[in-house]
Amino acid sequence: MRIGVISDTHGSVEAWRKAYKEFLSSADLIIHAGDVLYHGPRNPLPGTYDPAKLAQEINSSKVPVVIAKGNCDSDVDQLVISWPIEAPYAHCYVEGVRILVHHGHMISPSNLPAHINKKTCDIFISGHTHVAGISMCSGVLCLNPGSPSLSKTDGAIPTIGWIDDEAAKIIRLDTGAVLEQHSVDFRRHA
Repeated sequence: MRIGVISDTHGSVEAWRKAYKEFLSSADLIIHAGDVLYHGPRNPLPGTYDPAKLAQEINSSKVPVVIAKGNCDSDVDQLVISWPIEAPYAHCYVEGVRILVHHGHMISPSNLPAHINKKTCDIFISGHTHVAGISMCSGVLCLNPGSPSLSKTDGAIPTIGWIDDEAAKIIRLDTGAVLEQHSVDFRRHA
């Protein structure tokens, strides 16, 4: 299992290109936790802002892409993105591992509702904050990949997430360094 996790690209085609070339193209699945094309009124324009080109590049991904609708995503985005934009949750079942994705603007690891627990999912992925992190909440692995284009992680480090059979990781996009990781053991699902 190799899952690339990205969020909050906000129309930055260069951030997607870098993430895809260096990491996501070797994944079995890409999960995008929302805020795909537009920067929103509270965010600055990211460098290389080109939502139309970003949509084309996401559409041309050879790796399947699952997208959860973010608070800056519009219904019209589905007209230019060929992968379904799911709301309010996207559900994935990969090699027996249950993954629940929500952008994070209504819920987050710090305020998980009672229905998000180890009985309903193994991994909860959210974005929205632009701050990368991994934690355990209610027996669920919670991962926020941060943002590759408008990072609010200390030092404005561009980040993505990666999940494989051994660990969930936060990866620094500019250097490839692992900033944080949490061991996982999903063999019980096999």
